Amino acid sequence: MSAPSDTTALAKKLISRPSVTPKDEGCQALMIERLEHVGFAVERLTFADVTNFWAVHGSDGPIFCFAGHTDVVPTGDPSRWQSPPFQPEVRDGLLYGRGAADMKGSLAAMVVAAERFVTAHPEHSGRLAFLITSDEEGDAINGTVKVVEWLHHQQLTPDWCLVGEPSSSQRCADTLKIGRRGSLGCKLVVHGKQGHVAYPQLADNPIHRAMSALAELVDETWDEGNEAFPPTTLQISNLHSGTGATNVIPGTLEASFNLRFSTELTAQQIIDRTEAIFDRYALNYNADWRISGLPFLTSRGKLIAAAMDSILSVTGQTPELSTAGGTSDGRFIAPMGTEVVELGPINASIHQVDEHVRMADLDVLTEIYQALIDKLLPAK
Repeated sequence: MSAPSDTTALAKKLISRPSVTPKDEGCQALMIERLEHVGFAVERLTFADVTNFWAVHGSDGPIFCFAGHTDVVPTGDPSRWQSPPFQPEVRDGLLYGRGAADMKGSLAAMVVAAERFVTAHPEHSGRLAFLITSDEEGDAINGTVKVVEWLHHQQLTPDWCLVGEPSSSQRCADTLKIGRRGSLGCKLVVHGKQGHVAYPQLADNPIHRAMSALAELVDETWDEGNEAFPPTTLQISNLHSGTGATNVIPGTLEASFNLRFSTELTAQQIIDRTEAIFDRYALNYNADWRISGLPFLTSRGKLIAAAMDSILSVTGQTPELSTAGGTSDGRFIAPMGTEVVELGPINASIHQVDEHVRMADLDVLTEIYQALIDKLLPAK
């Protein structure tokens, strides 16, 4: 058996560290050691229990930044895995382990691409940077969002950023994410009056009151989407009410729902329209709203053009441009005025038992990342 590539070898070292969010477990120290060895200046940035770092090579000019996270989601029952989740194992050309696809494989490709680029072009134009956190899979309050605040105080704004989220669908680099929908969640409590089911006139059933309002909410057409985004969607994720007894009318109904929304709407417009429906049905309610990300879209410009050219030169294929999927830390970086894209391996196994990535795809990603750096930060 041939030795693994530099990227696969580094990915295996990262996977072997059980960095369940928000823990880092030495992943960033491993990356930092590699980056410092080739001349990167590194700022370690710890906020509460979250480990982050900012690394840069070059002293002036435009900044191209790789962004990513070392934390992973919990493994679930390890006995369901074919091999221990934090013991990387290769089977049939696939590298298995928690974080293989999301996103330690991408991190390894970024580091190796950067090493190769600065070794070949130590006097390149512009600045090559890394923004790495261990808080993407968790609360996302002491990670990238805090590093972005630090960058603002340092008067540093990346011009371009590639987030290494697993964006691919059927083959590596078949999809380039150029934006994301916003995410708006609500925890709703509808108040009624508890009572005996035999005496409904003496009670007020919050389930009955809320049913029609929730049905209208589900059937609402929020928008038609646009060229870049699909229509806004709403999903009710949790409903809870009652005492467990069949002869008691409950006093409250708790409901949770989430909207993934396009640039056709603002969060406040959604809130106003939703609460207008509740008011129309005379609900006695409290609504606790939480925005976990605003929609963003990168216009066609230098970054998208360079990314598409890099993918084409390595794979011979032109990627689909997409805004589908969940949120990412790109939502914190884009408001800086930074052009943001996401490009990583196939996402079919992320967050699942036996998460894996094709080893060949890691080498493809490394080549694409290096080609992209070459185009954005050419040698002097």
